[in-house]
Amino acid sequence: MSSLSIRISDEVGSALAEGKPVVALESTIISHGLPRPRNFEAAQEFEAILRDAGVTPATIAVIDGVPNVGLDDQGVRRIAEDEAMFKASVRDLAVLAAKGASGATTVAATAFLADKAGVRVFATGGLGGVHRGASSTFDESADLSVMARTPVTIVSAGVKSVLDIAATLERLETFSVPVLGYRTDEFPSFWLRTSGYALDWRVESADEIAAVMRQQDALGERAGILVANPLPENQQWDPATHDRVLAEALAAADAQGVHGKAVTPFLLSTIVEASGGVSLEVNLDIARNNVRLAGEIATAWAAGSGA
Repeated sequence: MSSLSIRISDEVGSALAEGKPVVALESTIISHGLPRPRNFEAAQEFEAILRDAGVTPATIAVIDGVPNVGLDDQGVRRIAEDEAMFKASVRDLAVLAAKGASGATTVAATAFLADKAGVRVFATGGLGGVHRGASSTFDESADLSVMARTPVTIVSAGVKSVLDIAATLERLETFSVPVLGYRTDEFPSFWLRTSGYALDWRVESADEIAAVMRQQDALGERAGILVANPLPENQQWDPATHDRVLAEALAAADAQGVHGKAVTPFLLSTIVEASGGVSLEVNLDIARNNVRLAGEIATAWAAGSGA
């Protein structure tokens, strides 16, 4: 029986072998989340933030059917410039491999491949979740179910306010995924620091998060850990403007009869346009903030893991 080959870059492989800190980065934010050529510049910046902190970045994508954990500049540029790049979740990995096709990995696929490579910390922007109206559409991100069986710590600014945040938190509880609020008692809603939903657990430092990771391992628990990392108050989107734009986007989706899986992409594109690009700039601040914290967690994990 053949097994799926994963290509781990020399840089990432050496860091893992030496027990040095490594942070996984997703590639859909590059291919589908940011406009060109800004996306390539942002991808380089995210990696530079980690390297400047003494952490090895592991940007993950599927290139010509082969999952790559760690991309060189040419690989990052390909993800950024290829408009036909497929948006790949876990269920797509086998198909991409069989067809020799390329894809940018979602949170679910990135966490899955990071785990296969031995990378324990992953920075993203916002986690996928339960979509509004999911009680009739059953539209729920695979990010949640993958977290339930993948021991990777994901740093995220919560989930986007276009999703059903209450239902998302319920699903995370059902899946036994610990949600740790980083210096906050409330779950963030991506563009905003708050959501109105309280968290059970608050942590104050990367060392504390790494300690939870070690205890999770000691229990033999395979679920991942979600670190909810809100933006600093001076970087969040103006709440009043956010609420107005979100309400307008929801009303537009209803008026145009947008439903099912088309709703969220419609809402996000409408919000970017209606905000005059402000939401996009906040997206970048969110990603930078999460990458920095993930680097600190990976450093604390490496220092205490003895790996």
